[in-house]
Amino acid sequence: MGRVTGPYGVRGWVKVAPFTEATDALAGYATWWLVPREGRAGTAWRVESARAHADTVVAKLAGVDTREAAAALKGSLVAVPRDALPELGDDEVYVDDLVGMTVVNRRGETLGTVESVETSGAHPLLRVAAAGGAVRLVPFVAAHVDALDRAAGRIDVDWDADY
Repeated sequence: MGRVTGPYGVRGWVKVAPFTEATDALAGYATWWLVPREGRAGTAWRVESARAHADTVVAKLAGVDTREAAAALKGSLVAVPRDALPELGDDEVYVDDLVGMTVVNRRGETLGTVESVETSGAHPLLRVAAAGGAVRLVPFVAAHVDALDRAAGRIDVDWDADY
């Protein structure tokens, strides 16, 4: 849902760069899981207060009472429990659900499996890894994505194997 970018103020607040289109969406959750960069297990934190601040979210987490304690959380990924997320519409997908999906082009060629979804200035990019080790970046936009079948774990794209 976001990444802690550092402390905000001197009373233990953190500043978070959200990964969602709606900046204030993260502020509505009562519990955040913070996962350190080192890949250790995440820890649940009760959110005492949170609000949108420009294009970020600032929050006061229970037990984080100093600027130094907030600074120690810098770089942590912010997640929320899956069951706390809103239901998806027919034309919506959570980015995390794309990881692991098979990508197939219009010729029926399997391009690989989605390893991650990267952001760029214009639109999200699917990082697709092929069995031979090749990696492709496929724009995740309607012009290139023909269909997405969540149940089958498949994304059909208009993308040539030579790209």
